This record gives sequence, structure tokens and C-alpha cells, in this order.
Amino acid sequence: MVTTTTEPTDLALAPPVDTVDTADGLARRPGRWLDGWDPEDPAQWVAHGRSIARRNLGLSVLAEFLGFGVFALWGIVVPQLAAFGYVGTNALTDSQQFWLLSMPVLVGSALRIPYSFAVPRFGGRNWTIMSALLLLAPTLGLVVALENLAPFPVLLLVAALAGFGGGNFASSMTNISFFFPAARKGAALGLNAAGGNLGTAAVQFVVPFVVVWGAATATAPNLPAAGWIFVPAALLAALLAWRFMDNLTMAANDGRSMRRATRLPHTWLLSLLYIGTFGSFIGFAGVFPKLLHDAFPAEGLKLAFLGALVGSLSRPLGGIAADRVGGWVVTVVSFLAMAVGAGGAVIALRTNDFGLFMVSFCWLFVFTGVGNGSIYRMIPAVFDVTATDRSPAGRATAVRTAGGAIGIVGAIGAFGGFLVPQGFALSKSHTIDAAHPAGTIVPALLVILGVYLLMAAITWAAYGRKGSALGSHRI
Repeated sequence: MVTTTTEPTDLALAPPVDTVDTADGLARRPGRWLDGWDPEDPAQWVAHGRSIARRNLGLSVLAEFLGFGVFALWGIVVPQLAAFGYVGTNALTDSQQFWLLSMPVLVGSALRIPYSFAVPRFGGRNWTIMSALLLLAPTLGLVVALENLAPFPVLLLVAALAGFGGGNFASSMTNISFFFPAARKGAALGLNAAGGNLGTAAVQFVVPFVVVWGAATATAPNLPAAGWIFVPAALLAALLAWRFMDNLTMAANDGRSMRRATRLPHTWLLSLLYIGTFGSFIGFAGVFPKLLHDAFPAEGLKLAFLGALVGSLSRPLGGIAADRVGGWVVTVVSFLAMAVGAGGAVIALRTNDFGLFMVSFCWLFVFTGVGNGSIYRMIPAVFDVTATDRSPAGRATAVRTAGGAIGIVGAIGAFGGFLVPQGFALSKSHTIDAAHPAGTIVPALLVILGVYLLMAAITWAAYGRKGSALGSHRI
């Protein structure tokens, strides 16, 4: 190790270099900034890069796991508000409850693009610290609001703050993408995404047990405890990120690539398809505990976590299958299977069959995860095939454009998670009758079934049909 002093770069947040490792060109600045990072350099990767990348990935998964947990927190809190004390004049309507489920998704979706730009602006380590600390706002806000039986507008504001957890996904994925070489990037991002998504299942599994502690009665949950459990976890995640994560001065978010992507029709078509897969996953994950509680209250909430769990675990399978048979094939199969799941849920509600309802929704969740993975596999393939400049420089531009498109597709797709609960709320409010005094979600499920069939047809027509512009390629 040789100590040298160099002029600072144009990154205002990066202090002057204090040490340089002459063996692989890495330079470390105060504040855990790294200069000279190149994961494609085999010597650097073997000497230091691999261990640095893995350390940052592990801590990124932890922070994103907590972010998704906060993001999904209201999904398990809302069905228990009546038992906690929101009755009589404080009782919430079905529409208000669905708004509490929708608001985190709406805000989290809007935050995805600015969160992704925050990583190159502030540094991955620095932003991970900040984003972990931001989780204190929705969690402590939940505690204060519930302890005071706050009215609906206050609850809605606190639910909106939970959107901070949804933004964590974008910044975490952006940050980790800089740490790994191309040959290992897919696996790293898949692990990062799956680990984060599991936060949804974890909170739906843990919270029903946690809120029993300190409860006033056996039937009155201690809901503020649902917020308190995240406070030490968020502080620990911020502390670990401060102590062990790194910032990369080479990290850059090419805004021009995103602007290029907005001018290409495939960006918007893939965004539409991603609304159907990822939007469904987020939307169903948020409302499933309430749907389960409303339709089958005797069964309780203790199985609600299964949907998000199987949807998270199946996501890597979509990418693996897409690599073997083509992304459009897997996506079409996913949409058709999701239509079958929606149909099964309709039959289960009409026959009051709890077992069929659980199986149908878990089936739905599995194929939303598979579809998520296959569409992410399709994006770089589509932009590579449609690149008119086949020179090395042109292919490199296509890769960067695909990266910009991924950010747009992810942000727009997540808005589907807002549409799902709002669709259920609309369905219930327009189907109140003697047979269904609280309304029914069956019409919404039938519309969703039709949408899946339409999206399967669009995917086939655009990317698989013989004679189409891309039909002869393996997309």
C-alpha cells in the first residue's frame, strides 16, 4: 500500500484521495468512497472486488428487506383496525381502507426514479444510510397515529410515508448494479430483488404474532407494536451501512439513456406488460390480508404471508426459464396462468371455498413472480435486437438504453399496485345488495382475468407472432 495525494475529482461529495492500492488501482477516500472501481478487471475482482461487492450486496439486501417490510406494513395493519378500536364514529369505510392500502404504492412508485438518481448523486452507502433512517418516519408515525386513534386524513398521510420503503427497491437495485461484472450482475440483482421482496412476506408473517404482545385483550391487537419493531431494525441497518458499505465515484446514472428510452415505443409496451405482472404482485400483496379477512374471517390472517412468499421465491424462476425458451413465451404462459388463478378465486368466492381461494391466489402470486423475471429478461433482448447500429458502439448504446428503460418500466409497472386495490374498492362499492351487504370483489377479478388474457395476446402479437417485426428473434 502506497500513500499518495491527488487532486479531488469533480464529485463535490468525494473528498481528496488519501490512499491508493497500487496492486489493483483502487483508491479509498474518507467517507468510504472508492476510486478506480472496475468489476470487469479480473485482477481487481479477485484481489478485492469480489469481497467488497458481496459485502455491499448483503447489506443492501438487509436495507431493502426492511424497506419492503415498511412498504407492506399497512396491508397487515388495515384488517385489524376495527379490532384495535376504529369502531363507531371512528370506523373506516371499505373505500377508506383500500385508500390506506393504495397510498404507499402510489408514493413508492413515484419515488422510484428519483431514488435511482440519488445513488450516483450522494453515493450508494450514503443513500442507503439515509433511506434506512427515512423508514423511521412511517414507522414512528404509525405508532403515534394509532396510539391517538388519529382520524382518516392523518392515517392516510402516515400511509403515504410508507412509500419511502417502496423507493428503496430502485436505489438498492441501482447501487448493486455498479458493484458486479456483467457476467454476475443478473444473479446479484436477482438475489437483491428476491431478498427485498421477501420483506413483504416477513411482515405479514411476523406482525400478527407481534401485535398480540401487550394487547389489552385477547381480541384487541396492540397495533402500535407493528411500528415499534422496525425502529431498532432501521437504526441497525443504517449503522451497518455506515460502517461497512462503500460509495463508488465511478457510479453514474446516464440520464440521456433514460431520455432515449422514453422515445421508443417498446419502453411503453413493456411498461404496460409489467403493470400486469409486478403491479399485480404489489397490489395483491397489499390487499391479500384484507381480502382474506373479509371473505374468510374465521381463518384469520396467519396465512396471508404465503402469497408474497411464493411470489418472491418464484421471481428468479422466470428469468431462468426465459433464458432457456425465450422471455415472451414465459410471459405469455404467466399471463394465461394468472387468468386461471383469477378464475379460481372467483369460483372460490361464489362457493365460499377457503382452500380453493388460498390455492388460487398462491397460484396467482407464483406467476406474477415468474412474469416479473421474464419481462426483465425481455427488456435488454428487445433493445439489442431493435438497435439499428450494429457496431460495438451502437450495441453499447443499446445496452445503456435498456438500462434507462428498466428504470421507467419498473416505476410505471409499480403503479399497477395502486390500481388493484382501487379496482377492488370500486367493485365492492357498486355491488352492495341483500346477498352481499358489504359488496363483492368478483367483478374486479373478472376484469383482471380479461386484462391478463389481453396482455397475453399483446405479448404474443408484439414479440412472438410469426411475421411480426420481432417474431423471428428470441426475445
